Amino acid sequence: MEKFQELRMGAKKKIGIADHILTQTYPLVQDSKLLLAVIENVFLALTNSMGSILYYERLFKRIPPFQDTFDSKFNMFQARIVDRNKIDRKHIDMIREVKDIIIQHRKSPIEFRRKDKFIICNEDYKMRTISFNDIKEYIKRTKEFINISESITIKNEEIFNK
Repeated sequence: MEKFQELRMGAKKKIGIADHILTQTYPLVQDSKLLLAVIENVFLALTNSMGSILYYERLFKRIPPFQDTFDSKFNMFQARIVDRNKIDRKHIDMIREVKDIIIQHRKSPIEFRRKDKFIICNEDYKMRTISFNDIKEYIKRTKEFINISESITIKNEEIFNK
């Protein structure tokens, strides 16, 4: 199995986990810390989908080699893949937004729950709120992105299944 196929499967698995936590576990437990676990799985699904497209394009030598870091992949994706495959810029913005949430969470000195929301504060006490509905929207848009990535990478798949 090629790397792009593994990443595509990984993306589907991660979004499935995120969806399950949000729709099954969260309503039972009502712990807004679970929203962070969902966000992390959404981010992994997005990066795996993006990586799947990149490795697919690299396999056909349509793009130059790139480093195996998020920034390198993201820049290559933005520069070489988005326009050629007519991928909507809203997906790029979402990837950046979800990554920012994760970075803010890791750097945050204070986080707390308020009702069904999770609030992350930075050093200056500027707050970022994550709600159930926000994450539901992220999952919906991530599923769209995974479908786009699958439609791009499935085109010549029969070559690799021999």
